[in-house]
Order: sequence, then structure tokens, then C-alpha cells
Amino acid sequence: MRSELPVAAWGHAVLHASELIRIRPSSEHKYSPSQLLTGHEPDISHLKIFGCAVYVPIAPPHRTKMGPQRRMGIYVGFDSPTIIKYLEPTTGDLFKARYADCHFNESEFLTLGGETNKLVEEISWNQTSLNWQDPRTLACESKVHKIINLQKLANKLPDSFVDPEKVTKSYIPACNAPVRIDIQKGINEVATESNARKKRGRPIGSKDKNPRESKKGAIGNEVKETIDMAVADPKEPNREIWDANPHALEMNEDHEPTSILECTQISDWLKWKEAINVELSSLKKRDVFGPTLRTPSEIKPLGHKWVFVRKRNENNEIVRHKARLVAQGFSQRPGIDYEETYSPVVDATTFRFLISLAIREHLDLRLMDVVTAYLYSPLDNEIYMRLLEGIELKDKDKKGSRDQYCIRLNKSLYGLKQSGRMWYNRLSEYLVKEGYKNDPISPCIFIKKFANKRFVIIAVYVDDLNIFGTSGEIAQIVEYLKKEFEMKDLGKTKFCLGLQLDPMVVRSLGLDSDPFGPKKDEEEVLGPEVPYLSAIGALMYLASHTRPDICFAVNLLSRFSSCPTQRHWNEIKHLLRYLQGTVDLGIFYTNHNKEGLVGFADAGYQSDPHNGKSQTGYVFTHGGTTISWRSMKQTISTTSSNHAEILAIHETSRECVWLRSMTQHIRSNCGMDDEKGPTVMYEDNAACIAQLKEGYIKGDRTKHILPKFFFTHDLQKDGEVQVVQVRSSDNSADLFTKALPTSTLRKFTHQIGMRRLKDFQG
Repeated sequence: MRSELPVAAWGHAVLHASELIRIRPSSEHKYSPSQLLTGHEPDISHLKIFGCAVYVPIAPPHRTKMGPQRRMGIYVGFDSPTIIKYLEPTTGDLFKARYADCHFNESEFLTLGGETNKLVEEISWNQTSLNWQDPRTLACESKVHKIINLQKLANKLPDSFVDPEKVTKSYIPACNAPVRIDIQKGINEVATESNARKKRGRPIGSKDKNPRESKKGAIGNEVKETIDMAVADPKEPNREIWDANPHALEMNEDHEPTSILECTQISDWLKWKEAINVELSSLKKRDVFGPTLRTPSEIKPLGHKWVFVRKRNENNEIVRHKARLVAQGFSQRPGIDYEETYSPVVDATTFRFLISLAIREHLDLRLMDVVTAYLYSPLDNEIYMRLLEGIELKDKDKKGSRDQYCIRLNKSLYGLKQSGRMWYNRLSEYLVKEGYKNDPISPCIFIKKFANKRFVIIAVYVDDLNIFGTSGEIAQIVEYLKKEFEMKDLGKTKFCLGLQLDPMVVRSLGLDSDPFGPKKDEEEVLGPEVPYLSAIGALMYLASHTRPDICFAVNLLSRFSSCPTQRHWNEIKHLLRYLQGTVDLGIFYTNHNKEGLVGFADAGYQSDPHNGKSQTGYVFTHGGTTISWRSMKQTISTTSSNHAEILAIHETSRECVWLRSMTQHIRSNCGMDDEKGPTVMYEDNAACIAQLKEGYIKGDRTKHILPKFFFTHDLQKDGEVQVVQVRSSDNSADLFTKALPTSTLRKFTHQIGMRRLKDFQG
């Protein structure tokens, strides 16, 4: 063979040859076997020469910025048009990688065993010119022959194809370099011990004075009996079969159980039991499970797991217990088990604009939740899952092992990679059929216009539907949705997407009923140890949704996520103390201000002196209240404050174009008049405003600035935006580019529409 691989790799060659036979025509027929079977011409764009060199990306844990980004392998076939197989040259281990991530060199063929074989062939022991400096000895001869002998033995060892223990399987499209670990003798016995025994800390072989086997066995039988009943004939009525577990353990109420067995050991077991019954009933009602069949050789069924969550309201009170049976979608293979996975959801900026619009136009808000939304969606691929515990095999199949059988999924299940997309397509088709319109600008906004300038807007965030409109039209769409989906009417929107909406009414609160009062005696104080990354993640969500006043600080602290120090952690605590002191500060929407879209832009020149980078900040208000903002470090090193301001106004203009498209799309489809005239954007740098007005001039002042950053000039020329100068002391975007004194911070937060609840209390 051209690849010159050892005989041990012959099996890979045979499999590769068989795949080629399957997809190519034969002398007896002009169509290939694959085309005769499937009815369409097979794709051969992924075919490569067997044994050629392939360069695959190195996984992030083993890749460094200064080191190699790819490693070399030996191509030995494919699992599918999107997944290839390759051997690691030095060890012979078999790996899999995504075809699109690989680079092939079909003119290069590596030697299995790395450079060792080549080195042995190139060594010549007849060189005599330097023998006088290093004379040959018996010890040298012995070592050379020992090396050659070891190499011959290595070539005779079985490779990964015939030794399954050496195969590293992974259906995740990434480079999965193995980490070899020396396992000490006796470690296997310890690893096989149950988690419960390891937690109790008893040595192997010791006896438990109070054995729990009877308890566990009783619980296990109880769980199995329950699932047996739940997946039985769906025509039979549901029966109450679980009793409260007398051996329930007192655990922390905030602890989320991870298995049914753990649920039975918690004081609120009866509520978890009810949640499990509800989930299993939903699976039967939606006809999620298809027929049970013996697993074909080419099928790799997915696993499954139970997930338990306590749902809470805006007051952090537990309102219900929720159980989900989820598929282990992490083992799905691209191109085989799924194609596309992207599912759009409404973004925070659009949602804030809709709230502003609802306040100005006196619209009603209503929140609906689709019960088990994903279970309504048919699948676009054949998906098979391992048998759920409790599903009994037919008499003719009981001879075989349960592991030999699987169940086909008729509908999408939580955990599958394409579930979100399938649900969006299902809901979108249903709403479009009723006359609702959406647009690629805001694919999760569905609008229907009625007579007398009435309309309904539906903002979709997975299974949460926020409905804006007049009460009569909202009632119509609610009834229409309930005809097709099981819905829960959550009433007026108060808590959604982690955002709490409060009505601004004059109220007087006593000391006992004040939600912002000091800590009570029965309340517990959380521990002070909080991981840096977790704190940053929580702060970033807060800064991007309801607290623009901390956006700059969070952007600055997030730069040290990979190497935080005590100094950075102290700043995190300082920020948390600020939030604690302003816990009632939020975005206030009013209907007294009829102002349209207005923007502010600013740049902080060399705000990062260590890297010589500046900061971009912008904010857009609608009706005097902020709906969009950003604080980010510029990627280009600017040479002057004027240069930095041009980059900042460029980013602001890009956001402005999208905001204008989104708001005009919603207003026009609702029958509202479009906001006339250009969008005003305020900037405090006079030189920047003058240059943007004149356009790109290749002179001493601007010859180093790329022409694309004068995009704002074209927008002004077309009448879409108007850049107006404002004093630095009145530029609200300063809030996003630099640290400010307390008085200035309060001024700008008030200027962009942020208020405290105590300001509205009588």
C-alpha cells in the first residue's frame, strides 16, 4: 500500500475499502449500492486518500497561544461525511474529529510510530571520520541493538483497531487527546465501592451496624413500581401508588436532588413524586415514545437522566416542584442525529423597548407559559434512546438483555440539541397560520394588527410568551393558543427572564412589610466565600439587563477572570456592597416622556494604560429611559482622543442602525406612525463631529484611520442619524467609559431613567 502502514492497520483499510464499494458504481450496475438503497446520489466530497496526513485542531486544554494549534494524524477512514477517523502516529491510538475542522495533505504519508522508524533507517554505522573521538564499544553496540529490537517489538504489538481498550470514543466534535494515568494496584476495588459507602468513610470489608440495604431496596422497588405504573397502558387511569417514605432525611431545602432515589430521602418527597407523575403523564399524552426495538448495529442510542428543580417567584418563594426527563444530548453526532440547532430568543434590548412601548401606549402585559413545550415538536432526525426503567419488553424479546433494546422518539425531548429549534419552528408555523407576522430583524417578535388600530405583540423566549396589547385582543390570542398547546396563564407580567417588573403606585410600607428592610433574626447570612468567575457571571447578567450603572466596572473586572488576584476580589466585594446599598435601584419607564430614540457616545482615551487601549461606551434611551447600552475595550490602539472618539461613534452608529430597524418594524406592523426624522446621537468631541460631517479626508489628522470608521458620515448624509455636540458634563455615555465621583454617577443614572423604589413610597 502507498501509505506503508503496518499489517496491524489492515482492518482500518478493509473498512475504508468497504465504504468505497458502498458509494461507487460497479461493473454490473451504473448506480452505487448506496444510491440504490436511498434513492439519491451519495456525497463523495469528504473522501481522502487512505493513510494520508491530516492536521486536526488541538483541544483548548492542551493548546497554548505560543504553541502549535494543530497536531498531525494518519487518516484511516470516516464514520460519516462529517466525522473522520485518524491514528496518532506515535502511539497508534484511534481518534475521531469533525471533517470541517481538519486539513488534509494527500501527498504526505506518515509512518506509524512517529519519527522513530525513519531515524532507524537513516542511521548509518559505517561512518569512520569521527571514530577516533568516540570509538565503538560493546556497550554502544548493545544499546543500539536494544533500541532497534524494542522498535521491532512495538511494531508487532496490536494497534487500536484490534485492541478495543485503546480506542478513545468521542462524538463531540473536538480533539480529544488522551491523558495517560498510571493506576496503582488495588485502585479498581476502591473505585467500585458505592458513593454512600465512600461518604461514610468505612474501610473495605467492614460491616455496617445499621445496614441500609433494606431501606434502599424498599425505595428502589417503590421507584420501579411507580415507573412501571406511569409507563403502562395510557388508557388506564392514573392511580396513586406512592406512599410517603418513612425514612426521609432532613436536608437543606435549597438542595436540588439529582436522582429519584435522592428525592425519596427529602422531606418534600410527596411533592417530587407528584412532579414525576406529571412529567411521565406529559410524555404519554404527547406520544413522545415510539416503538421499542432491538438496537441496530449502526444505531447508538442516547442515555437519559432525571432533573429536578424548585421553581421560585419574584420573592424567592418556592411555588412548585418540577421534574424533567432529559435526553443526554451531549452524545449526539452532528450530521447524523441533528443538523441545525440554532433557536432565536427575544433579546433584552428588544424586551426593554417593548416595555417602554407598552407604558407609552397604555398596553396590557400578560405572561403565558407553555407546559412541556418541547414535547410538541416532531423531530427532523431519527433519534433512539435507551430503555426507560420500568418499560417492560414483550414476551418474545425477554430472552435478550435490556441493553440490546432501545426506544425511538416520536417527538422532541428536553436535552436534545435540536429541541429548541424544533419548538420554535412549531410555534412559528402555528402563529403565522393565524396571521401573525415576524421578521428576520426580530424573529421572536410576532405581531398581528386588528381593526381600529388595535394590535397584539408576542415576544417569545423559549416557552415563555410575553403578550402586549389591548385586553380584548389578548384574550383572543390566549384562547387560540390554548386550542393547540397546554398553557399556564401567569397573569400580568411581574417576573420574567430574571427581571422583576413592579407597578409604580404610591404606597406606604410598615417596618414589618418593607421588603428592603434590615436582616431579620430568623434569616441566615450567606457565607463570604464566593468564586470569582461565579461572581463575574452573575454581575454580567445584572449589568446587561437592569443595572447599566455597573456596566463599566463589570467590564473592567471581567478582564481578570483568568488570573484574578486579591486586589481584584476586593473590587468585586466593593461592587457587591454598592449593589447591596442600591438594591432598589432599577430602570423606570414612564408615559410622560414622548421622546423617541436618542443616543449618547463617548470614549475613554487609554483607559487601559497597560495595553494602550481606549474604552467605548454608548447608551440609547427611548421615552427618556435606557433600552440599550454597552461598555467595551477597543480592539485597536488609538493614537489620540479624537481617534478613540471616532471608533466609539462608529460602534454607536452600528447599534443605532439595528435599533431603528427593530423599532420601525414593530411600530409599522402595529399600525403606529413611524418616528420621523433622524436619530440624534450626542457626542462631546468637537473635532470628531467636524470630521464626521466632512467625511473621510486623507490628511495628517485622519490618514491613519481606516475609511470604514467614517460609516457615520454616510448615515448623516442619508438622513438616518444626526450627530450633535453635547458638553462632557451632560454626556450620559460617560457612565460607561470611566470611573465617576458619586455626584456625577447619580446624575447620569437619573438622566438615563434609573430610579429607586423609595422615591415612589409615600
